[in-house]
Amino acid sequence: MPAYNLVVIVTLLALLLYFYMGLRVAAARGKHGVTAPAVTGAPEFERAYRVQMNTLEWLPLFLPSMWLFAAYWNQVLAAVLGLVWILGRALYMTSYTKDPAKRGPGFGIQALATLVLLLGALGKAVWSAANGGI
Repeated sequence: MPAYNLVVIVTLLALLLYFYMGLRVAAARGKHGVTAPAVTGAPEFERAYRVQMNTLEWLPLFLPSMWLFAAYWNQVLAAVLGLVWILGRALYMTSYTKDPAKRGPGFGIQALATLVLLLGALGKAVWSAANGGI
């Protein structure tokens, strides 16, 4: 089995970004007095919470797609696309925190990276299945 060290690193970086987002939510809870289980309160808290939750919503699409793309195509390209996803998520986080109306570019970058990974893996899987491969 080939080593996927680059994809492992990108996976861990994505999870570290998500961990950081969770810490931001916890800090915003404390700063704005939003006690659990409440998910509404000061706009600054709600923005931090939505950034974390939206990232959580995308992780199940992104991570398996990146791993399958790496397995079917190339781990270097999968890792690069994964880094693009992370950069898009980071841009989304900073933009949404300042002004939710400006979240579009970061969202678009990560969505496009996910779509390339997803369709690339699916295309190669279908091609391989049609040609008697794995």
